[in-house]
Amino acid sequence: MAHIDYYLSPISPWTHLAGARPAQIAQAAGATIRYKPLDPTALFQRTGGKVLAERHESRQAYRLQELERWAARLQVPLKMRPAHFPTNPAPASYAIIAAQEAGGDVGPLVHALTRACWEEDRNIAEDEVIRDCLNATGFDPALSFSGMMQGAEIYPRNLEEAVAAGVFGLPFFITGEARFWGQDRLDFLAAHLEVPTQP
Repeated sequence: MAHIDYYLSPISPWTHLAGARPAQIAQAAGATIRYKPLDPTALFQRTGGKVLAERHESRQAYRLQELERWAARLQVPLKMRPAHFPTNPAPASYAIIAAQEAGGDVGPLVHALTRACWEEDRNIAEDEVIRDCLNATGFDPALSFSGMMQGAEIYPRNLEEAVAAGVFGLPFFITGEARFWGQDRLDFLAAHLEVPTQP
C-alpha cells in the first residue's frame, strides 16, 4: 500500500489552498496519509529559504498575485492579509499531532485551522480557537491541553525528518522516493499514484 507523508504548517495559505485534496488523493489511490506539521521558520533557516518579511518586495508582491490567482481558480475564500498572520503555528500544530495520535481523520481539522486564519480572521495560536476547531471536527477539545506535551515532542521531530527527507517548503508531499512541493503539484502526486482522472 502506498503512503504519503504530508509536511505542512497550519499558518500557510498554501496549506489552506490544498484543502481536502491530499486526503482525497490518498483515498482514491488506496494510500495512507500522515500529517506532519512543523515549524516553517526553522525549516527555511535549515534549508536556505527566507521568511516572508525577509523576502525582496518583488517576491512578496508576486506571492500576493499567485495567492489571488489560485484562490480564484480553486474557488477557495482567502483573505490576502488576514488579521492574525503571522502568528505562532505551534499550538495549532500540537493539536493536529495530538488528534492524529488519538486516532481519526485529521484532514478536516487541518482545514478548519487554516480556514480560521485565512477566511475568518481568527488567531490560531489562541486556545479558544483551537478548541473550537477540534470540537467542530469531532475531536475532544481537551486535546488542546492534554496533547501539548506529545505535540511538543513530535513537532521538532517532524522538522528533523523533513530536512533529512529533502523538504524545503510547505506544503510538501513525499511518497516513496517521489517528492512534490506545493499545492499546485497535487495533480502530479495524483498521477504518480495512478489516481483515475475524471473523463
